[in-house]
Amino acid sequence: MKTIILASASPRRKEILEKTGLKFKVDKSGCEEKTDPGMRPHEIARFLSREKARHVAAKYRNALVIAADTLVVLRGRLFGKPRNEEDAKEMLKALSGKAHSVITGFTIIDTASNKELSRSVQSKVFFKRLSRDEIAAYIRSGEPLDKAGAYGIQGLGALLVRRIEGDFFNVMGLPLHALTISLKKFGVNILSKNIHTKKFP
Repeated sequence: MKTIILASASPRRKEILEKTGLKFKVDKSGCEEKTDPGMRPHEIARFLSREKARHVAAKYRNALVIAADTLVVLRGRLFGKPRNEEDAKEMLKALSGKAHSVITGFTIIDTASNKELSRSVQSKVFFKRLSRDEIAAYIRSGEPLDKAGAYGIQGLGALLVRRIEGDFFNVMGLPLHALTISLKKFGVNILSKNIHTKKFP
């Protein structure tokens, strides 16, 4: 079986991929994240994941490289990682009491055949109305500062969310359902008896 490379330094994506039982190594992509102004959110997510995957794929001759990029979108406005605590506060105030979209694009590249596939998945997240004290307390936790949209649904950020529509893992940063379906096109069937899998908790 080919070596599987996760082209991401995100501990959340690593944690999600580990749930499949696949053996893989991590190799962070260091490419610059530049996009054209006219791109739509789904295009941006797929484009950035493709750039990350290609950057890492160039180093391997016989591997499957997986990369992803996640965007938080509210009424056409993109929310990346906050620059500082004040930026995080403004993001959380904007998301408070509203529904927003989380879009993750992912790319798989077979470096031996140059076969490449990119997809994007969207989930909807409904925030409860947040008080100033709640926003301040969450920012003090430090959790928002390295996450798109200034929250992490797998941590304390779950307390900010009323409900979600769509793939929970997509909101974490890697849409597991869509990814496993796409991996089949590269000969990797997660549920196959030929692959050692771990049981989900």
